[in-house]
Amino acid sequence: MTAAIETLMREHRVIEQVLASLATLAAHLNQGEAADRGAIRDFAAFFRNFADRCHHGKEEDLLFAAMTRHGFSRETGPIAVMLVEHEEGRRCVGELARVGDGDGDLSPAERRAVVDAAATFIPLLRGHIQKEDQILYPMAQQYVPAEVMEELAHRFADFEANVMGAGEHERFHALADRLAAAFPPTMPTDAAPLPACHHHQR
Repeated sequence: MTAAIETLMREHRVIEQVLASLATLAAHLNQGEAADRGAIRDFAAFFRNFADRCHHGKEEDLLFAAMTRHGFSRETGPIAVMLVEHEEGRRCVGELARVGDGDGDLSPAERRAVVDAAATFIPLLRGHIQKEDQILYPMAQQYVPAEVMEELAHRFADFEANVMGAGEHERFHALADRLAAAFPPTMPTDAAPLPACHHHQR
């Protein structure tokens, strides 16, 4: 496995952990238990920043761009499907953020909005990750030249430093751990024990 794909797959494992914690929060809400609006805000922040801005940013700006330079289309086929699913996920996270940014106790409508958003988002992103791990990433490794994939690993590190900012990756790892502690996952993640994300240096 190339270093670039290893980085993306390790990030997938972190995202799956937080999806499982979100399922726990949604189950609590569905059962009428009290919930902290700040926790919903934290979930939205994780998915907006780590899953979307950092992880999907690397995919869209770097990996998918490299794939299109080597024969893949952004309009049809697997990249097109991934881009559509990224947008669908953003809509769900936007709903979590809307509720998280509110004031006071959660209203019944807000509780339902979070449960509904989670019910759409969790299977969407889990299926999306599976398609990338099992189909898209192997295709990238097969058809994109090895030297291009090697350079992507360096560009991923630059992306984290220059686009996300120093320490941001680690901050969202810590947030993932806090959410897992507060909302212990009960759903299976189909994943091995969580490895640390691997940072590649030049």
